[in-house]
Amino acid sequence: MSGTSRAIRYAAILALTALCALAADRLYLKEGDYQLVREFQVQKDRVRYYSTERGDWEEIPLELVDLERTRKEAAEQKAALDADVKAQAEEDAAIKAARKEVASIPTENGAYYLRGGKPTALKLAESKLVMDKKRTVLKYLSPIPMVPGKGTVELEGETSAFAVEGRRPEFYFRPSDYESFGIIKMGPPKKGVRVLQKASILTVQGERIINEERDEIKTFKKQEGDLFYKVWPEKPLEPGEYAIVQYTDGKLNPQVWDFSVK
Repeated sequence: MSGTSRAIRYAAILALTALCALAADRLYLKEGDYQLVREFQVQKDRVRYYSTERGDWEEIPLELVDLERTRKEAAEQKAALDADVKAQAEEDAAIKAARKEVASIPTENGAYYLRGGKPTALKLAESKLVMDKKRTVLKYLSPIPMVPGKGTVELEGETSAFAVEGRRPEFYFRPSDYESFGIIKMGPPKKGVRVLQKASILTVQGERIINEERDEIKTFKKQEGDLFYKVWPEKPLEPGEYAIVQYTDGKLNPQVWDFSVK
C-alpha cells in the first residue's frame, strides 16, 4: 500500500472513530422504526436516550424498544472499528520493521541474506568458461580471449558453502552497475563443479556472437533505492544449487553470489 493510500485509510479510521464517539447509534423500536442516539441508558421500565436529531434527552417505555437488535448492531460496529484500528496498527508496525531492516543492509555492492535478523554477505564466487572440445578453461579476462564453439560457465565445488533457511529466501542486492540480475538455478553438480549456464560462441561474417542459456527463476523485485533491491522467488525453490547473478546478455560477464537450498 502506498503512503498516500495509508494516509487516506488512517484519516478514514480517525473520522469513523470520532463519528462513533459523537453520534449515530440506532435505538431500534419493535415496530421497525429507530431513533438516532448518541447514547442510551436502561432505567427500570424505561429507556433514556440522547436524541441526536433534537439535541436533548428523552425517554421511551422499555417495552417499545428492540434492545437485543440495538445492542447487537452496536457491538458489530465496535468490532469492525476495532478490527480496522488493529489492522492499521499492524501495518504501521510492519512498515516500521521493514524500514529498519532496509537500513541495516551495508552500502557495499553485493548480495545480502538476513540470518537471525542480521544481514550476512554472500561471497562473490569465481566462475570460469570451459569450452567443450578439450575442456579448455578460459578464465574471465578483459577482453575475453574467446574461440568459436560451445561451452559452460562453471563454479568450483559441488555445493555452495552458503546455505539458506527455508525455500523462499529473501535477499537484498546492490548491483555494481545498471545491468540485469536474477536468481539462477544451476544444473546438477558433476565432477566437482556446478554449471551456472551454457554458452555458444559463433562467428558470423567476421562478427563474434555469444548466445547464453541460463535457468532463471521467476522472482519478485522491490526497489529500495538507487541500485538497491529486495529479491525473492515467486514460488518455493526446490532443493539444489542457486546463485544471484548480475549480467549483460551477450557479454559473458556474470558476477555470481552462490547459495544452496537444502
